Amino acid sequence: MYEAVFRVFGDGAYERATDGTGTTIELWCNDHSDLLHVTGRDPENVVAEVRERVGIADRLTQADEQVLVTEECLKSHLDNNVERYLAAEGCLLIPPLKYVEGAKQVRALALSPESLSAVYQALAAAFDVTVESKRAVQSVTPDAPLLTVEDVLPTLSARQREVFLAAHEAGYYELPRETTTAAIAERVGVERRTAEDHLRRAERKLADSLVEYL
Repeated sequence: MYEAVFRVFGDGAYERATDGTGTTIELWCNDHSDLLHVTGRDPENVVAEVRERVGIADRLTQADEQVLVTEECLKSHLDNNVERYLAAEGCLLIPPLKYVEGAKQVRALALSPESLSAVYQALAAAFDVTVESKRAVQSVTPDAPLLTVEDVLPTLSARQREVFLAAHEAGYYELPRETTTAAIAERVGVERRTAEDHLRRAERKLADSLVEYL
């Protein structure tokens, strides 16, 4: 088996909603509706687009994260969705479909590298597309057949990532610590309590994602 990640640029509603907004959408299609995980500094633009396009049946909000269940499936509203290109070559879409920075990231699984090449050629004829990665799948496990580092790591907001990386670079996790949260806050240009909140949320997400593999 072979896996490739394509970055497909289009003018769809979710591409436009994430273009230049710092917001990311992860989409799991269930045919009759979609499950969306939305993260970023200003998700309301995305929420408004989803509500207008397919409706929102339910919504959970926590800080800079949104979980949405749509009333309809986005795929049924598109004439030119990526799934049909994959299906034409016998390839599978590995969910979630990810929208970020005005493009969608598509993980595809194929039985041969030629099938992935055919998918790329078909997509390139209709869209601006790049190949982010391509690999042979060497092993499988029952619970995580295509596990990668990207799958294990959680999705941090842009600010959570910035604060966590600043803390790590400044030696916050050294023993003894080489900096303080006040210094980290000054470095990224926010209040101390704000920096501490972002840091705790990033740490919690990382801990929750990694604990089952320890």
